[in-house]
Amino acid sequence: MSGNEHDLRKVTGPRHLLAALGFSLGGFMRLVRETAFRHELAAMAVSLALFATVHASLGEFVALVIVFLMLCAVEALNTAIEEIIDRISPELSSTGRHAKDLGSFAVLCLLGAWGCLVLYVLFSHLILHS
Repeated sequence: MSGNEHDLRKVTGPRHLLAALGFSLGGFMRLVRETAFRHELAAMAVSLALFATVHASLGEFVALVIVFLMLCAVEALNTAIEEIIDRISPELSSTGRHAKDLGSFAVLCLLGAWGCLVLYVLFSHLILHS
């Protein structure tokens, strides 16, 4: 069996979980190379600090983490779309442009949700509780 055939065999059991974890970590490392994602990581650190400063509730912290994890997932899918389009259709096309624009819009929607959550928590703790 050649090296390539060996690599293509189905991995099962605990080795499958380890392989999946390795693929996920590889995806995370790829995503970290994106400037937008690094900005989002920094914004998450700021959001966590703001939530701590205003003594946000556990539920508010959980909501922040959930929205951020959703953003990470959509950002990863958006990056995957961009990579696939750039690989299969490097020339400019309306289909490729639409796919990239739709992925970008999905990210924008979650950034909006995140912004709404942060503003709500800050407003409710700084204005309503003062």
